Amino acid sequence: FSPLFTQLLDLNSALLSICFMLFLGFTDDVLEWPWRYKLFLPSVASLPLLCCYEGSTSIVVPIPLRPLLMNENGLTKFGEFFCHFVVVDQNAEGSIVNLGLFYLVYMGLLAVFCTNAINIHAGINGLEVGQSYVIACAVLFHNLIEIQSESEARENHVFSAMIMICFIGVSSALLRHNWYPSSVFVGDTYCYFAGMTFAVVGISGHFSKTLLLFFIPQIINFLWSTPQLFKFIPCPKHRLPKFNANTGKMEASKVLSRGNVEKVNMTLINLFLQIFGPMSEENLALSLLAFQTFCCGLGFYVRYELAQLVFDS
Repeated sequence: FSPLFTQLLDLNSALLSICFMLFLGFTDDVLEWPWRYKLFLPSVASLPLLCCYEGSTSIVVPIPLRPLLMNENGLTKFGEFFCHFVVVDQNAEGSIVNLGLFYLVYMGLLAVFCTNAINIHAGINGLEVGQSYVIACAVLFHNLIEIQSESEARENHVFSAMIMICFIGVSSALLRHNWYPSSVFVGDTYCYFAGMTFAVVGISGHFSKTLLLFFIPQIINFLWSTPQLFKFIPCPKHRLPKFNANTGKMEASKVLSRGNVEKVNMTLINLFLQIFGPMSEENLALSLLAFQTFCCGLGFYVRYELAQLVFDS
């Protein structure tokens, strides 16, 4: 196929996945899908992108882990066992592993995580759009750095930057109306749209690991929420912080656990209120977005400084 045809195929498959997820988000707002479907739907929406994916399915193994796969005599016992599932590049001394189909599975799971991570870290005015705006700016900045450095994946980063510029424009306009006091509520439609957009640029731009570094607050929120998500602790449909009309501030919400013991709902929003105390909804949103910005900066430090300690320069 010609380069132009390949680029059009990538663009159309990316836009199809985003639009499909946008439609599924709208149906979720209308029909209120159960959680088991919310985990399945992003996988379906990512199929056009995965079916058209023609990039590499190989990963670079961190330097400290390479002795587990190969030594001076060749493959280790673990490396031989590992080769039953993937391909270890012996010419590269175990520094490259071709995951094949497992890489496509990983990309499908990335789409599931990105869409639901934005969706469960939400519930106050400006947070859904605000966190997406901060992440999008970080992704665009990463793209510009790679384009400026004449990276081998320059074209992929140009493609990602094109999508991110459009997404930032849409989100900045929406954030103006979604900020406290909100006149527009985004629902699951925007959360799924934003999450799939990030998954698309991460997959098409071949920087999925870097993308996850910008999702540190969402990863913390998911890990902290795990006991409730897996029903070890009762999980109400909505775990939003409660509004105290007497003080005009948001307070951590609670749920009755076994033995009629009250436990604070395990979300990052409620955790912030536990640590820093009750605060207004606007200040709470600003605090969470400041934390998101800090984590994105930390992600850049890990990507461009600490990564040199575990990967070849």
